[in-house]
Amino acid sequence: MNSSARYPMVSYEQATPEVQEIYDDTKKTLQLPFVLNWFKCQGSNPTILRGNWSKLKNTLMEGEVPNVLKQLIIYNVSKQRGCNYCSHAHGIFADSMSAMISEDKGFKATENIDSPSMPASFRTAVKIVTHAALNHSEVSDEDFRELEKAGFSQREVQELMAQADLVNMLNTIADVSGIKIDNELLETPE
Repeated sequence: MNSSARYPMVSYEQATPEVQEIYDDTKKTLQLPFVLNWFKCQGSNPTILRGNWSKLKNTLMEGEVPNVLKQLIIYNVSKQRGCNYCSHAHGIFADSMSAMISEDKGFKATENIDSPSMPASFRTAVKIVTHAALNHSEVSDEDFRELEKAGFSQREVQELMAQADLVNMLNTIADVSGIKIDNELLETPE
Protein backbone atom coordinates (compact mmCIF):
# COMPACT_ATOMS: atom_id res chain seq x y z
CA MET A 1 0.00 0.00 0.00
CA ASN A 2 1.26 3.49 -0.87
CA SER A 3 1.80 5.11 2.53
CA SER A 4 0.78 8.59 1.33
CA ALA A 5 -2.37 7.45 -0.46
CA ARG A 6 -5.64 8.22 1.28
CA TYR A 7 -7.41 5.23 -0.25
CA PRO A 8 -6.17 1.65 -0.25
CA MET A 9 -4.01 0.93 -3.28
CA VAL A 10 -5.39 -2.38 -4.53
CA SER A 11 -2.85 -4.28 -6.60
CA TYR A 12 -3.92 -6.65 -9.34
CA GLU A 13 -3.09 -9.64 -7.13
CA GLN A 14 -5.17 -8.28 -4.21
CA ALA A 15 -8.15 -7.34 -6.38
CA THR A 16 -11.42 -9.22 -6.55
CA PRO A 17 -12.19 -10.98 -9.85
CA GLU A 18 -14.63 -8.14 -10.70
CA VAL A 19 -11.92 -5.50 -10.19
CA GLN A 20 -9.33 -7.63 -12.02
CA GLU A 21 -11.67 -7.68 -15.03
CA ILE A 22 -11.80 -3.86 -15.02
CA TYR A 23 -8.04 -3.66 -14.53
CA ASP A 24 -7.56 -6.00 -17.50
CA ASP A 25 -9.72 -3.74 -19.64
CA THR A 26 -7.71 -0.65 -18.60
CA LYS A 27 -4.44 -2.34 -19.50
CA LYS A 28 -5.77 -3.58 -22.85
CA THR A 29 -7.43 -0.29 -23.82
CA LEU A 30 -4.52 1.92 -22.71
CA GLN A 31 -1.98 -0.57 -24.09
CA LEU A 32 -0.09 -0.72 -20.81
CA PRO A 33 1.45 -3.80 -19.19
CA PHE A 34 0.49 -2.57 -15.70
CA VAL A 35 -2.44 -1.01 -13.82
CA LEU A 36 -2.12 2.73 -13.24
CA ASN A 37 -2.24 4.01 -9.66
CA TRP A 38 -5.24 6.15 -10.68
CA PHE A 39 -7.23 2.92 -11.02
CA LYS A 40 -5.63 1.12 -8.07
CA CYS A 41 -6.77 3.82 -5.65
CA GLN A 42 -10.35 3.00 -6.69
CA GLY A 43 -9.90 -0.78 -6.61
CA SER A 44 -11.61 -1.21 -3.24
CA ASN A 45 -14.86 0.15 -4.70
CA PRO A 46 -15.80 -1.67 -7.94
CA THR A 47 -18.88 0.50 -8.50
CA ILE A 48 -16.86 3.74 -8.52
CA LEU A 49 -14.01 2.15 -10.48
CA ARG A 50 -16.35 0.80 -13.17
CA GLY A 51 -18.19 4.12 -13.53
CA ASN A 52 -15.05 6.24 -13.67
CA TRP A 53 -13.33 3.84 -16.08
CA SER A 54 -16.38 3.85 -18.35
CA LYS A 55 -16.40 7.66 -18.43
CA LEU A 56 -12.65 7.87 -19.04
CA LYS A 57 -12.69 5.14 -21.68
CA ASN A 58 -15.59 6.62 -23.65
CA THR A 59 -14.56 10.27 -23.35
CA LEU A 60 -10.81 9.88 -23.90
CA MET A 61 -10.42 6.78 -26.02
CA GLU A 62 -13.49 6.97 -28.30
CA GLY A 63 -14.73 9.60 -30.72
CA GLU A 64 -13.50 11.65 -33.64
CA VAL A 65 -11.02 14.03 -31.96
CA PRO A 66 -7.46 12.65 -32.10
CA ASN A 67 -6.36 11.10 -28.82
CA VAL A 68 -3.13 13.09 -28.86
CA LEU A 69 -5.14 16.33 -28.73
CA LYS A 70 -7.24 15.02 -25.85
CA GLN A 71 -4.06 14.02 -23.99
CA LEU A 72 -2.58 17.50 -24.58
CA ILE A 73 -5.71 19.14 -23.17
CA ILE A 74 -5.60 16.95 -20.06
CA TYR A 75 -1.86 17.59 -19.70
CA ASN A 76 -2.28 21.37 -20.05
CA VAL A 77 -5.22 21.70 -17.64
CA SER A 78 -3.51 19.42 -15.11
CA LYS A 79 -0.27 21.39 -15.33
CA GLN A 80 -2.06 24.72 -14.86
CA ARG A 81 -4.08 23.35 -11.96
CA GLY A 82 -1.01 21.79 -10.34
CA CYS A 83 -2.16 18.15 -10.50
CA ASN A 84 1.26 16.50 -10.64
CA TYR A 85 -0.04 12.98 -11.20
CA CYS A 86 -2.20 13.85 -14.22
CA SER A 87 0.21 16.35 -15.79
CA HIS A 88 3.03 13.82 -15.57
CA ALA A 89 1.05 10.81 -16.80
CA HIS A 90 -0.82 12.58 -19.61
CA GLY A 91 2.34 14.43 -20.62
CA ILE A 92 4.02 11.05 -21.15
CA PHE A 93 1.02 9.79 -23.12
CA ALA A 94 0.87 12.95 -25.30
CA ASP A 95 4.62 12.93 -25.94
CA SER A 96 4.48 9.24 -26.93
CA MET A 97 2.08 10.29 -29.73
CA SER A 98 4.10 13.33 -30.87
CA ALA A 99 4.85 11.74 -34.25
CA MET A 100 1.15 12.13 -35.08
CA ILE A 101 1.72 15.90 -34.99
CA SER A 102 5.23 16.35 -36.34
CA GLU A 103 7.85 14.11 -37.90
CA ASP A 104 10.65 16.39 -36.66
CA LYS A 105 13.17 14.36 -34.69
CA GLY A 106 12.97 15.16 -30.99
CA PHE A 107 9.58 16.90 -31.28
CA LYS A 108 7.63 16.66 -28.03
CA ALA A 109 4.01 17.73 -28.07
CA THR A 110 4.10 19.03 -24.49
CA GLU A 111 7.09 21.27 -25.21
CA ASN A 112 5.49 22.69 -28.36
CA ILE A 113 1.93 23.19 -27.16
CA ASP A 114 1.97 26.92 -28.08
CA SER A 115 4.50 26.82 -30.93
CA PRO A 116 3.81 27.33 -34.64
CA SER A 117 4.81 23.69 -35.17
CA MET A 118 1.59 22.69 -33.39
CA PRO A 119 -1.44 22.74 -35.75
CA ALA A 120 -3.45 25.95 -35.26
CA SER A 121 -6.61 23.90 -34.61
CA PHE A 122 -4.86 22.05 -31.77
CA ARG A 123 -3.61 25.32 -30.23
CA THR A 124 -7.14 26.74 -30.39
CA ALA A 125 -8.69 23.63 -28.84
CA VAL A 126 -6.13 23.45 -26.02
CA LYS A 127 -6.64 27.14 -25.20
CA ILE A 128 -10.44 27.07 -25.21
CA VAL A 129 -10.95 23.71 -23.49
CA THR A 130 -8.36 24.58 -20.83
CA HIS A 131 -10.31 27.77 -20.17
CA ALA A 132 -13.54 25.75 -20.02
CA ALA A 133 -12.06 23.31 -17.50
CA LEU A 134 -10.67 26.04 -15.27
CA ASN A 135 -13.48 28.61 -15.67
CA HIS A 136 -16.53 26.78 -17.00
CA SER A 137 -18.95 29.60 -16.19
CA GLU A 138 -16.98 31.94 -18.47
CA VAL A 139 -17.34 29.85 -21.65
CA SER A 140 -18.99 31.93 -24.36
CA ASP A 141 -20.70 31.44 -27.69
CA GLU A 142 -17.59 33.02 -29.22
CA ASP A 143 -15.52 30.12 -27.84
CA PHE A 144 -17.76 27.68 -29.70
CA ARG A 145 -17.55 29.76 -32.91
CA GLU A 146 -13.76 29.87 -32.59
CA LEU A 147 -13.60 26.07 -32.36
CA GLU A 148 -15.88 25.76 -35.40
CA LYS A 149 -13.70 28.28 -37.31
CA ALA A 150 -10.69 26.13 -36.41
CA GLY A 151 -12.35 23.28 -38.33
CA PHE A 152 -14.09 21.28 -35.62
CA SER A 153 -17.59 19.95 -36.31
CA GLN A 154 -20.34 20.45 -33.72
CA ARG A 155 -19.89 16.84 -32.70
CA GLU A 156 -16.13 17.34 -32.23
CA VAL A 157 -16.74 20.55 -30.24
CA GLN A 158 -19.00 18.62 -27.89
CA GLU A 159 -16.33 15.93 -27.59
CA LEU A 160 -13.66 18.56 -26.88
CA MET A 161 -15.78 20.18 -24.17
CA ALA A 162 -16.29 16.75 -22.61
CA GLN A 163 -12.52 16.74 -22.02
CA ALA A 164 -13.00 19.73 -19.68
CA ASP A 165 -15.32 17.63 -17.55
CA LEU A 166 -13.09 14.55 -17.78
CA VAL A 167 -9.93 16.35 -16.70
CA ASN A 168 -11.74 17.81 -13.69
CA MET A 169 -12.71 14.28 -12.61
CA LEU A 170 -9.20 12.94 -13.27
CA ASN A 171 -7.53 15.76 -11.31
CA THR A 172 -9.96 15.55 -8.41
CA ILE A 173 -9.49 11.81 -7.92
CA ALA A 174 -5.70 12.04 -8.29
CA ASP A 175 -5.38 14.94 -5.87
CA VAL A 176 -7.83 13.83 -3.17
CA SER A 177 -6.52 10.26 -3.19
CA GLY A 178 -2.91 11.36 -2.65
CA ILE A 179 -1.54 8.95 -5.27
CA LYS A 180 1.99 9.25 -6.59
CA ILE A 181 3.13 8.81 -10.17
CA ASP A 182 3.55 5.17 -11.16
CA ASN A 183 7.11 3.84 -11.00
CA GLU A 184 6.48 2.22 -14.38
CA LEU A 185 5.74 5.66 -15.90
CA LEU A 186 8.82 7.18 -14.30
CA GLU A 187 10.86 4.50 -16.05
CA THR A 188 9.39 5.40 -19.46
CA PRO A 189 12.27 6.09 -21.87
CA GLU A 190 12.52 9.58 -23.34
